[in-house]
Amino acid sequence: MPLVNDRCICLRIIEYSETSQVVTLFSRQFGMFRAIAKGAHRRTKAGSSKFDGGMDFLELGDAVFTHDPARDLATLTEWTLKDGHLDLRTNLRGLYLGLYAAELVSRLIEEHDPLANLFDQLETALTRLGTFRREQVFLAFELELLRESGYLPEVSICVSCSTSQRGLTPEDKAYFSPGRGGVVCRSCEGFVAERQEIDPRLVRLMQGMLHVLAQPRAAGSLPPLPHLERRHTDPINRLLAAHIENTLHRPLKLKRYVVD
Repeated sequence: MPLVNDRCICLRIIEYSETSQVVTLFSRQFGMFRAIAKGAHRRTKAGSSKFDGGMDFLELGDAVFTHDPARDLATLTEWTLKDGHLDLRTNLRGLYLGLYAAELVSRLIEEHDPLANLFDQLETALTRLGTFRREQVFLAFELELLRESGYLPEVSICVSCSTSQRGLTPEDKAYFSPGRGGVVCRSCEGFVAERQEIDPRLVRLMQGMLHVLAQPRAAGSLPPLPHLERRHTDPINRLLAAHIENTLHRPLKLKRYVVD
């Protein structure tokens, strides 16, 4: 089987044996796939290793692997580390956000679906999650991932009656329904059993960020984002997590480390 090479991000690792690993990689050209890295932990007497002694979560590297979408498991033959994101290893909040981003990618996109733009956005996000901008960077990536995967909730109109929800003021009431997949207006909330009240300012924040993210920009670059703190992002991340879990009918394992 022919070998291909591409830039990849390591999303998940399962230790297969004392020397081997099964990894989930997100490739820029070939999308997400699972591969076995035989002898990943094995080194020669001279200390060399074709996998740099094993792989770790969130690492960026150049990979050589077999590519056949018909097979469940590719074979990884080489891995050259390009960025281990060491700043994340010393920042617990940034590390949790990075791991949560990796989980969301692995849950929301299909295997072997090439999404170069999303790869670039994740690569850019991982370089900034260790900084003071981590909250807005993660939220921006999360919204882009939901839009790219087709799971973005509706925040501009009421999902029940299609009334515009733009221009909400702090005195207005707004609601969010994970089951309906978006915002519910005050007139319809009584007819929607599964809904929760949300600060209208947070609805406007999501609308504003989506507008900014939709503007043209260079590949892999971040648009000008507002400075956000956890008091802004935690309620939004919590709503989006509920929406994702309701859509996938599966719990998110790392959610409790990010929003709970």
